[in-house]
Amino acid sequence: MTAPDSTGRRFTAYTIRHLDELLQRAPLTEEQRLRTRAVASVLPFRTNAYVVDELIDWDHPFDDPMFRLVFPQEDMLPEADVDHIAGLLKADAPRAEVTAAANGIRYKLNPHPAGQLALNVPKAGAEPIPGLQHKYRETVLFFPQQGQTCHAYCTYCFRWAQFVGIADLKMANNDVDQLAGYVRDHPEVSSVLLTGGDPMIMGEPVLRRYIDPLLEIDHVESIRIGSKALAYWPQRFVSDPDADDTLRLFERVVASGRNLAFMAHFSHEKELESEVVREAVRRIRSTGAVIRTQAPLIRTINDDAEQWEGMWRTQHKLGMVPYYMFVERDTGPRDYFSVPLWRAWEIYRDAFSRVSGLCRTVRGPSMSATPGKVTVDGVVQIGDEKVFALRMLQARDPAIVGVPFYAKFDETAVWVDDLKPAFADRFPFE
Repeated sequence: MTAPDSTGRRFTAYTIRHLDELLQRAPLTEEQRLRTRAVASVLPFRTNAYVVDELIDWDHPFDDPMFRLVFPQEDMLPEADVDHIAGLLKADAPRAEVTAAANGIRYKLNPHPAGQLALNVPKAGAEPIPGLQHKYRETVLFFPQQGQTCHAYCTYCFRWAQFVGIADLKMANNDVDQLAGYVRDHPEVSSVLLTGGDPMIMGEPVLRRYIDPLLEIDHVESIRIGSKALAYWPQRFVSDPDADDTLRLFERVVASGRNLAFMAHFSHEKELESEVVREAVRRIRSTGAVIRTQAPLIRTINDDAEQWEGMWRTQHKLGMVPYYMFVERDTGPRDYFSVPLWRAWEIYRDAFSRVSGLCRTVRGPSMSATPGKVTVDGVVQIGDEKVFALRMLQARDPAIVGVPFYAKFDETAVWVDDLKPAFADRFPFE
């Protein structure tokens, strides 16, 4: 195996230049490897030895959800696009030509759903603040520049555009004073979410540089860290050189009287099985931090109720709090991963009905759409009409949070934009 790319710590990453060698473990033909590399030239690819050696069943890779979760599949993109990129690679075309063709495809994949870039303008007339979003009244999202990668990339990731090297698609900021100044000037903000990429790719000294100023702002009640490190590199909290320092930082946040919410992404039961994951969970919880779990519902990965029931039960036993089941975002290879809304609700309902009340903290299936988080509460018959019952779990306009509304039933709908209002001329957010 070619030497992996080191991040300067014990963690090492495999990228697209290692892809052919990694795929030698799977029974692919040379043409299949070429087409896989073509998809990886468009969608970002990155993994590591823990994921490759511990999570993937290489004896049966094509039946393994973890393989599809990390390794690109040729049918994740339109056949014509794969043909084009594969032809360029086969002809050994210049890198600039391959990149230009890949970028053309990327811009067709809705790289920034829900108007994310526009959210960098916190209020009308203000100058854009790169890497800062104030979508909801109480919550600010911040994208630390040093956290704009992950221990491994999910093929379904809705933030894939962060990782493809196109500057005008990237959300990032390393100005700590700008973050603290904005939060200080907005007393309605009680919660700050560090996101990315994955903030836990950062070492403790860098992470502390972003967190410490927030502890000096009285109206900040909680700090959230969105991360998939528990699934893809649990050693970050157990054996990495700065694991103990990181946990001491978590303790300091809790000791300041604030809630530290570790927003852990688990997509499949397999990610919860290893002893190092369970030890990492134990160590994080010992700091007083709360681990809340979330993931999208993704076809071919976790689109059955048994999978979600098992995840929620295991998370609950380990002391984590099931939080969200999301609907796969309208971006990237959505046609490969999306599940119809009626089926998403059935899976959620069936899994929800099989767990105890202590597991029923989870909400969903939820769409993180432009106006806010829209959840599907059910498919119901009202009079002669079959409709979706919907509700705003969160909204840019706080006045419509919790307001129920209805949409005409559509068995092909996979996103709120596919729906039409029922019993009204428009939706509450329109």
